[in-house]
Amino acid sequence: MGAGGVGTVVAHKVAQNPDVFTEIMIASRTKSKCDAVAKAIGNPNIKTARVDADSVDELVALFNSFKPEIVINVALPYQDLTIMEACLKSGVNYLDTANYEPKDVAHFEYSWQWAYKKRFEDAGLTAILGCGFDPGVSGIYTAYAAKHHFDEIQYLDIVDCNAGNHHKAFATNFNPEINIREITQNGRYYENGEWITTRPLEIHKALTYPNIGPRDSYLLYHEELESLVKNFPTIKRARFWMTFGQEYLTHLRVIQNIGMARIDEVEYNGMKIVPLQFLKAVLPNPQDLGENYEGETSIGCRIRGLKDGKEHTYYIYNNCSHQEAYKETGMQGVSYTTGVPAMIGAMMFLKGLWKKPGVWNVEEFDPDPFMEQLNKQGLPWHEVVDGDLEI
Repeated sequence: MGAGGVGTVVAHKVAQNPDVFTEIMIASRTKSKCDAVAKAIGNPNIKTARVDADSVDELVALFNSFKPEIVINVALPYQDLTIMEACLKSGVNYLDTANYEPKDVAHFEYSWQWAYKKRFEDAGLTAILGCGFDPGVSGIYTAYAAKHHFDEIQYLDIVDCNAGNHHKAFATNFNPEINIREITQNGRYYENGEWITTRPLEIHKALTYPNIGPRDSYLLYHEELESLVKNFPTIKRARFWMTFGQEYLTHLRVIQNIGMARIDEVEYNGMKIVPLQFLKAVLPNPQDLGENYEGETSIGCRIRGLKDGKEHTYYIYNNCSHQEAYKETGMQGVSYTTGVPAMIGAMMFLKGLWKKPGVWNVEEFDPDPFMEQLNKQGLPWHEVVDGDLEI
């Protein structure tokens, strides 16, 4: 579901693993986009379809005709619940990369999707939540660290650096509407059993990223923190950091100051429009950034905790080249780092390794087979044991 940048990567990676994915359909609101992805892959057996992911009835009709084993949802987060409803009605398993958020409030919370747990259990269906990179690989890294390196994880910092250059004055690396909503909300982190709220981008510090160097990193709230502190209750503090350049932040500040980041409706020439949705229409399409994108991303987890009564640190990360991602899939590294894990999560399900009725976050499954596939599918990981975490 979805034929944007991430959907394009998912389709490419699914097609590269025909031993697992025997029949593939790409569906979105615009069938021509699906057809273009299928043509770029060059696999004549890929089917395409037009569907409105806001319509449960349309989704059910599509699922009942194609009869998929699993739906990989890389549409918009607003559509998670309609797609989950359609999966329940059609007897189809489910996977997504971002938690549900309502259209009219910039609010990230798993409660809406966790509420489906019993219904998926009773139907004998699996729903895998947040299987991108962050959320996704960040949770799997944490589960892997808990399984192999720690008896007790106490401090977790997820660090996300995009050191790439797309040579545009201002552009977002994924859907502008979602991206700007995420960045402009209050920051939040978990400490000693409580959630602490900060002003947007209030807390920042320079962190050093492998092969990149120091970059100013800003504390944001990110959805995987909610599930990770629940599933690893020994965590005393959990935070999420993301890098932004000063030019990006200046543009963002202007966008907010002039009201273009608003998500409520305004009247214009007798029509109702949402300023942020209008802004999305005039900004560069994230799908079109790949060709001239240079540099790389670096995303990982910096963890401190106890093993055999002694304190240890552990840093696990991946660096992804925008140019290499573009050569392989025609998309830039941010789409690649989200799309590859979504494919691997579906692979884990189809192989029977992550098949468990109910609604689950990725860290609740065995991380080892997923970690093995990351190395094989284009996102190799690296470890630093007992190094300086800087935070």
